[in-house]
Amino acid sequence: MITQIKRINPKVPESEVIEQAAAVINAGRLVAFPTETVYGLGADALNEAAVKKIFAAKERPFHDPIIVHIADAADLPRLANPVPQIAYNLAAAFWPGPLTLILPRTSLVPDVITAGGPTVAVRCPAHPVAQALIAAAGTPIGAPSANRFSRTSPTTAQHVYEDLRGRVDIILDGGSTPVGVESTVLDLTREPPLVLRPGGVPLEALRAILGDGLWVMGNGAEVEGYKAEGALPSPGMMDRHYAPRTPLWLFDGPDTLVRPAMLEARRKALVAGQRVALMAAAEDEPFFPAEQLYIVGSLTNLEGAAQNLFRTMRAIDRAGIDLILCRNFPAVGLGAAIRDRLRRAAEKQLTITNY
Repeated sequence: MITQIKRINPKVPESEVIEQAAAVINAGRLVAFPTETVYGLGADALNEAAVKKIFAAKERPFHDPIIVHIADAADLPRLANPVPQIAYNLAAAFWPGPLTLILPRTSLVPDVITAGGPTVAVRCPAHPVAQALIAAAGTPIGAPSANRFSRTSPTTAQHVYEDLRGRVDIILDGGSTPVGVESTVLDLTREPPLVLRPGGVPLEALRAILGDGLWVMGNGAEVEGYKAEGALPSPGMMDRHYAPRTPLWLFDGPDTLVRPAMLEARRKALVAGQRVALMAAAEDEPFFPAEQLYIVGSLTNLEGAAQNLFRTMRAIDRAGIDLILCRNFPAVGLGAAIRDRLRRAAEKQLTITNY
């Protein structure tokens, strides 16, 4: 397969390019396209054979479900039943936008989308290209991130091409994605509602709608409970995910302890002959050597850090590094999503409490 890259205006998508891509979707083939979060690998969500091509292209296991993208909340009853009022309230507040809702599925949704489970993950993306593609195709589009399974998510068309050239028909190049991390996933089949994955809608914004009646997925029993039911309801719940090719060690704790701990780990790795990168915040720059220092963003601008997170990991991979030593970020706003992605990307996690 020859993969075509088609440039498209991210604000006012050219109709002729959208129509070409929609024709590919309607023919049961694959299109990679920008959303506000990351690039998605799309197929007709109601065409089982087409959706299976997503799994083949990504080398994705079938137990990992796929989010369905729709044009409007009015499309929810086609895919979910019942649709509670809270779903419409959340859609009014956050759609189009980076919030995915888990709801009971209808029989219209193929098993391959839901990993055979009883629920479906649905969202309405905010990106004009994604909106135009869904409308032109006239069908919901199933779309996980457009990368090889478990690897770093793509935030540019070039990232998609690096991972999936020859595996996707068309890549719509709409430039860099504005959010940079995936959507927040909220399970509305649980009481109280449960955040399965932090993402582009901060937890604080959800609490403004739901009040204190909101749970957030932890690292233990809740995940096991889902596994016991036979199918995960959402992508992004596996322990190892979003990972660069380069091993990453994640350091968490007070800055005054984390910085010297990272420097000592760097010293030991260099003595052992390894090529080491430091993945840090702008505030760390005065304390670290400039060689192989990669700044993700500022601790006071977590939106900017989220935009750069996956881009930074991919840049380090291209540099031929043996080990990434990475600091963690605050758990506020989009920092919760950054922390989740780093935790799942890390080969080793170190909480520094005494140094």
